[in-house]
Amino acid sequence: MKPSAIAAVVVAATLGFAAARWLNTGDTQVRRTPSGQVDMSAPAPRVNGRPDLSGIWEAERTPTTEFVRVLGPGLPDIQPDLNEVTKHVINVFWDMKPDEVPMRPEAVAVADARQKSGRDFPSAYCLPSGLPAATLTTNVKLVQGDGEIVVLHGSGDPPREIYIDGRTLPDKPEPSWMGTSAGRWEDDTLIVETTGFQERAWLDMFAHPRSETMRVTERFHRRDFGHMDLEMTFDDPKYYTRPFGFKTTMTLFPDDHLYEYVCTENQKFKDYVPK
Repeated sequence: MKPSAIAAVVVAATLGFAAARWLNTGDTQVRRTPSGQVDMSAPAPRVNGRPDLSGIWEAERTPTTEFVRVLGPGLPDIQPDLNEVTKHVINVFWDMKPDEVPMRPEAVAVADARQKSGRDFPSAYCLPSGLPAATLTTNVKLVQGDGEIVVLHGSGDPPREIYIDGRTLPDKPEPSWMGTSAGRWEDDTLIVETTGFQERAWLDMFAHPRSETMRVTERFHRRDFGHMDLEMTFDDPKYYTRPFGFKTTMTLFPDDHLYEYVCTENQKFKDYVPK
């Protein structure tokens, strides 16, 4: 996909995504330094003996220099807000060499057809962006309870319910944009498995496909108060020859809240549903 096409997609997919800061307030449970700054390296809070993942988190942003290196020097002139996305939202295979990408011919055909059609990423038409974009493009809020973790997305994507009460994934989940999720703890790492995806959801802005049976495995490890490691692995034998994935770091925004985002308030397209 050409840089100009990428820029158009980035604009449509990120416009309006934000988190807003409460004025003159602060979380009274946050550990702070003597100067009043949040102690981001303090120990992670715990609940019922496990790390508490609750909070508003933002995935590590990709430097503009990295986008320029791969997509060309003229890209910042076309799209100045590149710091609003991460490289794996644009291409899940960003860190791989072309001959390392494990795509089957069926996946190549789907991606090529989507790119040649001129279609944009689904969120450009007020459809959910799905995983991994919903987690990586905007701030997300995790709310951890005894039996489940609820994930709220600043992008306006549907919320996710991650059950941590011992249940396993259903044999035949009903296809949905965000999939069906179940999690379990291994020491201090939360492992979440998700499947049952709506196939119209793209895997990234390069239009890589996913099937209903794709299984996404996320590993969340909150290493201290302000930082969480996230590893995402994708397994879809229909379209890919082997599992693949990437790692990123998420940073806590302790005094923020999610800003309301209603996609249709800025919707310009009419009667279009991408395939």
